[in-house]
Amino acid sequence: MTTNANLYEQDFFQWTQATAALIRAGKWHQIDPESVAEELESLGKEDRRELEDRIEALIVELLKWWAQPEERCGRWASAIIQQRDEVELILRDSPSLEADLPAWLVEAYPIAREKALEETRLYTLPEACPFTPAQILDMNFWPEGATLP
Repeated sequence: MTTNANLYEQDFFQWTQATAALIRAGKWHQIDPESVAEELESLGKEDRRELEDRIEALIVELLKWWAQPEERCGRWASAIIQQRDEVELILRDSPSLEADLPAWLVEAYPIAREKALEETRLYTLPEACPFTPAQILDMNFWPEGATLP
């Protein structure tokens, strides 16, 4: 095991600094490739998790806006705008993640639906997401009021 690999296990921050210095110096043979690969994968997963969390929060806010037009307020509008801004920033840095959005909607919607039901005290919301991925990302899309059973 190399010194770089040992450092990775002992002191992560020091490993990051030492590895960056080795890269800048072109000393690739002294770098533990497995540790670098693991950290690079971790960075991608971080972006993905952040995007998933933002999409879920955005769906909650859109559902509240959609289902309770009489309760709409500036706070809800601000929350929708903020989540969309955050999603846009993530997708600007990692545009390939947008291709996964339809699948995430299928996964995130039931959780977002439950949260929206809890927050609104409604008894029902659609079983399937009433918004398309394009609508969710569209800064100009504001759902109209729903007719709920």
